[in-house]
Amino acid sequence: MSKSMDSFQQIVEQEQGLKKVLSAGQMGMIAIGGAIGTGLFLGSGLAIGFAGPSVIISYAIGALIALILMGCLAEMTIVHPTSGSFGAYAEHYMGPWAGFMVRYAYWACNVLAIGTEVTAIGIYMKFWYPDIPSWFWISSFSLALVLINAFSVNIFGLVEYWFSVIKIVAIIAFIMIGSYVVFGPATRVGDVVPGLHHYTEHGGFLPQGLWGMWIAVIVAIFGYLGIEMIAVAAGEAHEPEKAIKSAVRTTLIRLALFYLLTMGLMLAIVPWTQAGHEESPFVKVMTAVNISGASGVVNFVVLIAALSAMNSQLYITTRMMFSLSCAGYAPKQLGRLNKRGIPMLGLLLSTGGVALATILSIVAPKQSFTLMMAVSMFGALFTWFMIFVTHFFFRKKWGNENSQALPFRMPGFPYLTFLGGALMLAIMITTAFTKEFQMTLVFGIPALIFVSVVYFVWYAKKTDISQHM
Repeated sequence: MSKSMDSFQQIVEQEQGLKKVLSAGQMGMIAIGGAIGTGLFLGSGLAIGFAGPSVIISYAIGALIALILMGCLAEMTIVHPTSGSFGAYAEHYMGPWAGFMVRYAYWACNVLAIGTEVTAIGIYMKFWYPDIPSWFWISSFSLALVLINAFSVNIFGLVEYWFSVIKIVAIIAFIMIGSYVVFGPATRVGDVVPGLHHYTEHGGFLPQGLWGMWIAVIVAIFGYLGIEMIAVAAGEAHEPEKAIKSAVRTTLIRLALFYLLTMGLMLAIVPWTQAGHEESPFVKVMTAVNISGASGVVNFVVLIAALSAMNSQLYITTRMMFSLSCAGYAPKQLGRLNKRGIPMLGLLLSTGGVALATILSIVAPKQSFTLMMAVSMFGALFTWFMIFVTHFFFRKKWGNENSQALPFRMPGFPYLTFLGGALMLAIMITTAFTKEFQMTLVFGIPALIFVSVVYFVWYAKKTDISQHM
């Protein structure tokens, strides 16, 4: 065993105790389910508004970044399957400060994302029950999902599997119906005739220019966020190497097809100038073939998407806090496992986003959603950027210390790793120049500075002492 593998084994031993019961099928669905959510069902209209028909290129760029990221993660995760995942990799290959920042940035962004999802759930339920206050639905659904995560990881995997099945079936149905509308007998959507001519009308393929197409990449990345969850779930997989390889092969192909086909059909059915207004593009497609209750069907699917995302985020935040506790970067009590292998205190702490969402939904619902979304997005973008940086250090150290081949090897190193990192850095910088995403860096950078100060004041000396013992 190499020095690198031997020293990483200490991190693995720290994180022992979790139940390794997730199957390859559940792992694949967790990855797909994490990336198919409100970013597709609700964010698509926003992205089309930025880019027009060129949004197809925007989502293709997002798919390319996600593909490279999955390749980098697969390499590292197959060698080191642990719940600390990319946080543990950053600690081992770059240093304790990097591991501390990545873990806390990712934990915080998902805690806040839980708040945004549960706030959205309250809004969706008003479709059927307009007189019941949002806090009731926020509390009820939150309690149900916390219980699911508290019972066992197998129950979590089973529930997330079926949530993902519902979303995938909905997308496949949309693609089939949309294809019928575009390529079948003459059909009208109101006063509009569907067809590929919409790609070049109303200002052309790039009506907002290259800048509009590039801004839409931010929304596209937000849609793909969640595929990295598979690396965290690998720590509780029954056969992590088999599960990860299977997920990498299938997940991104499905995601790219789902997103790109969906975008392509949306833009062929109605002009891009109408796609993001008044109602979801998904509703417009079903309306085109006179499906009754289209709004209710879409609302149900979006509700499931939000519940699925919240379910996954509760799982991820709990495991990331478990890893922080095991590494000595959080109180030990937060990493203690119950008889079912669940870090209950870590789970309860990770519901902080729910508490914040409940309070803000009463005090200032409109402002709270935008703010929490912006702060959450920074943590996610920063984590993706750090995964690419960590992969470079991983490959460099592996090449110096190991003569054996990697079980899974991403082609194109180091060029693709550099490309992924550069694109993520460019996306983070771009948020500063767009009105809709300006709060991302305004809150994200100070938060990162605060986390760094906490590390150097409270933990740096402890880390140095432990390393020299």
